[in-house]
Amino acid sequence: MRLSSMVQFLASTLLAFNADHILPGVAEVESREQKVWARAGGSAVLPCYLSAGRRQSGLAAKTSVLWLRHGGSAPQEPQVVLEVGSSGLRKVALPMRARLSVQDSALRGGNFSLRISPVRSGDAALYEARVAYDAEVLSCRVQLEVVTVTLSQPSPVVENEPLLLSCSSSHRASLVETCWFHNRHLLPTSRTFCFLHGAHFMLRPAMSDAGYWRCQLRYSDNEIVSATYYLRILGFSGPSNSIVYAAAGSAADLQCTLSDLPSASGTNTVTARWSHLAQGHLQEWEISQNLSSRSFPLHLAAVGPGDAGQYRCAVNLGRRTISRDVTLAVVTVTPSIQGPVSEGSRLLLICSLTHRQGHERFQWQHLESAPTGRQLTVATSHNLEGHRPHMGPTLEIPQVSQKDTGTWECSVYGPEGRLGAVEYGLQITGAQVSSPPTIFSGQVTFGLTLTLFFLLMVCVLALALQKRARTPAFPALEGMVAVAVPRKKVMEENQEEKIQQTEC
Repeated sequence: MRLSSMVQFLASTLLAFNADHILPGVAEVESREQKVWARAGGSAVLPCYLSAGRRQSGLAAKTSVLWLRHGGSAPQEPQVVLEVGSSGLRKVALPMRARLSVQDSALRGGNFSLRISPVRSGDAALYEARVAYDAEVLSCRVQLEVVTVTLSQPSPVVENEPLLLSCSSSHRASLVETCWFHNRHLLPTSRTFCFLHGAHFMLRPAMSDAGYWRCQLRYSDNEIVSATYYLRILGFSGPSNSIVYAAAGSAADLQCTLSDLPSASGTNTVTARWSHLAQGHLQEWEISQNLSSRSFPLHLAAVGPGDAGQYRCAVNLGRRTISRDVTLAVVTVTPSIQGPVSEGSRLLLICSLTHRQGHERFQWQHLESAPTGRQLTVATSHNLEGHRPHMGPTLEIPQVSQKDTGTWECSVYGPEGRLGAVEYGLQITGAQVSSPPTIFSGQVTFGLTLTLFFLLMVCVLALALQKRARTPAFPALEGMVAVAVPRKKVMEENQEEKIQQTEC
């Protein structure tokens, strides 16, 4: 430490000695004085250059530049911050060595401006440049003023943590008011747009507060100073109250995505944990760390009404923890008849949603399979009125028919569009066989009648032939028999004839 202090003291002494003897005997022919404002953390250029006419005439081969700072620890003695000798040798004061620079190409063109990057609030002072060329001296005096925007916590700011954004400057006049602008718009605060002090307090900063902030300071001498600061907020992308809609029995993916990579917070350890309180039991899921990714999703293979509710994603970034709540809403269909439905029955399909927000709308549609693929049709059941999509959570089919077979879909809509959907497969049992057409039934009846008539004619013809074949062998006795046969005999023959007809 003693050797370093001694080297710094010798270097400062040598630079001060050169400052007093840089240009002996030359006359100062040009002098300028300006004021430059810079934001702490940004860069500042202290201008010093020859006029256009002198630049065109060219510079001598031997040109030296010396930058001094007034108003240091010893106000009566200026401090040398940078020197460029005529031989090109460059010397820089140790405290500002890494932040000061001049460009060689600019020096040859007559531009001797000093660049300070990054600027610190303690750099505010009066700087003087002395340039020797062609037995003449150019003197530039620049007053550097610094405006500083500070945060109450390290950047990036964690979402929902209180934040104080303050603004100040090195100007010595009294401050009158401070106005804040966010993304080029004046920030409204209470009845006025400005504060009497230079601080702006945010109780729960959100992702919408990220972006460019500009403070404007007005002083009693009418000096107006402004500075811009880019506010980075580490949180979660997407809406703050995220809701995921999933059909019962389907998979669900709950998203947990940071607004920036974990490495942006300056930590090397990242862990994520999901938790869900269901029926008094706490469920937890560990997500493996990944510094190259900012997404930590939770995949649920199949969800039911019991899985609905609020899930919390907590991401640990070193010593800081940020969390986001995600609500899982499950869409279900409850039929009034469990299992297959008999044809002609009255069926009610009730579509329900857990964790309703009050603005949801329900719509029923019938899905059919078309030759070109799956086609979404409009309530094709002949029992539904108007052939339009049925609105409302309950679908009523007064008499179930074969046309109602298939998949019915209940869709849930919100102000932002379709939120989710669930399907119900309708199966019908006890279907009746369709009757044949009327013309076919008449043909069958006519055929049966014609067949019966044909059979009857055959029987009559057979009886006639049989009766003729039984003629007596003695024709002379035929008349006697006809006269002498008693009534009893006639009755017996009649009965025998009836028996033969019956046999036919």
